[in-house]
Amino acid sequence: MVLDIRNVHVSLGSTPIVHGVGLSVAAGELVMLLGPNGAGKSTLLKAVSGDAPARGEIFVSGQALADWCPQALSRHRGVMPQRVDINFPLTAEEVVRLGLSAKSPGRADELVEHLLSDLEISHLRHRLVPGLSGGEQQRLQLARVLAQIFDTEGDRLLLLDECTSALDPAHQQLVLQRVHRLAREQGVAVLAVVHDLNLAAQYADRLVMMRAGRCVLEGAAREVLTPEVLDAVYGFQARVVELPEGYPLVIPLGQTRAQTAPLKPVCRQAS
Repeated sequence: MVLDIRNVHVSLGSTPIVHGVGLSVAAGELVMLLGPNGAGKSTLLKAVSGDAPARGEIFVSGQALADWCPQALSRHRGVMPQRVDINFPLTAEEVVRLGLSAKSPGRADELVEHLLSDLEISHLRHRLVPGLSGGEQQRLQLARVLAQIFDTEGDRLLLLDECTSALDPAHQQLVLQRVHRLAREQGVAVLAVVHDLNLAAQYADRLVMMRAGRCVLEGAAREVLTPEVLDAVYGFQARVVELPEGYPLVIPLGQTRAQTAPLKPVCRQAS
């Protein structure tokens, strides 16, 4: 496994946020974390990123996260947080180049051009980042993170926290198509936090549903995105339709209530 999380607990101050979560992500696999606000998804991702202290065990390519040299880890693991504020007068091209510290100059030019083009931001290369829209900045930050791990040999891990939240529908599809292709064609392991249930159903190999800091269900989209689970976790009524394309479509019915239905955790818990 590229990523192995075993019995991880995270607290912010004296408040427990994540409770005994265990999950893994293999090379070439795209796993998405789902759950309501406050479920612990982003906190778990911060723990895997090393940005939040955690109890339990986190392994990257079989090596404990704490045992990695930061420089080596940066070439094998890319992290895109929810928000990255850049207030310096850097151009879009300069930001992408921040992820290319170890690349040769000739190769760096080629990768920058490829990533700008692939994420449809070539026209922004000379624009200053503070003047870009939220969606443009989000695609730019993804390009920077991908540049960091793009041609590294060996296992690679990509951690994405709501990487499509500021994008219009067309660019949501573009970004997740590119991430999905990166997993399929280059064997990158991807763990992503997503709020859009239908995007998750369309692109994820496996879904992990969280509630109140715990992993409560893990599996394929048709196993996780059922009316019963959505009612128990989110507290809303929904109709779920299986599409000819092979994944389910969630149609909210507009009725909401408090999240009170019991749902026994069934995700893997490390002993």
